[in-house]
Amino acid sequence: MSVRPAPAALPELALTPGTAFGVYVHVPFCATRCGYCDFNTYTAAELGGASPQGWLTALRAELELAAGSLGAVPVDTVFVGGGTPSLLGGAGLAEVLDAVRDNFALAARAEVTTEANPESTSPEFFSRIRAAGYTRVSLGMQSTAPRVLAVLDRTHSPGRALTAAAEATAAGFEHLNIDLIYGTPGESDDDLVRSVDAALAAGVDHVSAYALIVEEGTALARRVRRGEIDAPDDDVLAHRYELLDQRLSAAGLSWYEVSNWSRPGGECRHNVGYWDGGQWWGAGPGAHAFVGDTRWWNLKHPSAYAEALTRGQAPVAEFERLDAHARHIENVLLGIRLRTGLPWAALTESEQRRADDAVAGGLLIRAGDRLVLTDRGRLLADAVVRDVLD
Repeated sequence: MSVRPAPAALPELALTPGTAFGVYVHVPFCATRCGYCDFNTYTAAELGGASPQGWLTALRAELELAAGSLGAVPVDTVFVGGGTPSLLGGAGLAEVLDAVRDNFALAARAEVTTEANPESTSPEFFSRIRAAGYTRVSLGMQSTAPRVLAVLDRTHSPGRALTAAAEATAAGFEHLNIDLIYGTPGESDDDLVRSVDAALAAGVDHVSAYALIVEEGTALARRVRRGEIDAPDDDVLAHRYELLDQRLSAAGLSWYEVSNWSRPGGECRHNVGYWDGGQWWGAGPGAHAFVGDTRWWNLKHPSAYAEALTRGQAPVAEFERLDAHARHIENVLLGIRLRTGLPWAALTESEQRRADDAVAGGLLIRAGDRLVLTDRGRLLADAVVRDVLD
C-alpha cells in the first residue's frame, strides 16, 4: 500500500462489479464545537469566507466530476453527514439531494439518510426533507442526562431529540436512528439506562452507541490532561456496553455491527456498505472515498476544497492504491465487526489456526462457514483482529 502526494486529478477509476455503491456528502458546518469532537467541522468564525452556498456550488462540481469518472452507475445509498447537515434547513438538504440526482440515478428503493442535530429541526424541516426523498434520519441525542451533555458540550436540551423523533415519525419517516455516547465521566448506570429507554420510547428502529474516546487536540482532551475530569475507564466502558446491549436486545433491537442495533429491516444499508466491502464516493471537504482499489480523501478546509474545484481540479488531498494484502487486512478488520461474521475461507491457514485459538478462548464462534464474535468477543473486537491477522 503506497500513499502519494495530491494529484491534479484522480487516477482512472473502475468500480468493482457486484458491490454496493453509495454517495457520502460531508457538510462541514456546525453552530458550535462539541468538546469531544475531532471531525472535520467548522463554526462560522473558522470558515475564512467560505459559505454554505459556496460549498453547495463546489459540491455540485465534485459530483459532476464523480459522474464523469464513473459513468452511469446507480446509487444504492446516499448519506449526508457532518458536521450538522440540518443547519442547511429542509430546502438546503433538498438541494443536496437534487445535486446527487442531477449526476447519478438513484436505484429503486435507494436509502437516503441525513444526520440531524435535534436543535436545528422542526416539523416543517422533516416534512420538507421527506418530500424531497430522504428515507432515514439519524438524530444526535448522545444522552438525556444534563450533566453528561454538559461534559460533552452538547447544546440541545435533554428532551429535544425525543420530540424531534416524534416529529420525524409524523412526517412519514419509518427509519429513525438515535446516536448515544456512553462512558462520559460523571455518567452513571442509571443515566445510560434512562437514555436507552428514552430512545426506545421514541419508537426508533435503530440505535448507534459509541464509547467516548478522548481524541487528541479536542477540548475534552485538554480537560482530561489538566485533571479537571477523569479519562473514561475501560472496565466501566465494557460494563456500560453490556448494559445497553441487554436493554436494546430485550426491546427487540439486535446488534448487527458492534456499535449498532436495529429492528429487522432497520439496518443502515449505507454503513453496511462500508463494513461489507462496498464502494462509495465521498464528496465534500475532508470526505473519504473508495472505488476499485483506490482510496482518497479530500482537502479539509471548505475554502481550499472549493478553490480546487474552481480550478477544475479534483479536490483530493492524497490517495492510495490498496494491494491484495491491504485489502485482506481491511476485509478482516471490518467484516469481523458484523453479526453475519467473516467467511472462514477469507483467512490464511495461519490465521485460521489463530482463529481456532480465539474460538477456544470464547471470543469467536464457528457459525457454519463463518466466524462470528461472541458477546465477550465484541468487547475485545480490535484485539481479536490483531491476534488473528498475520
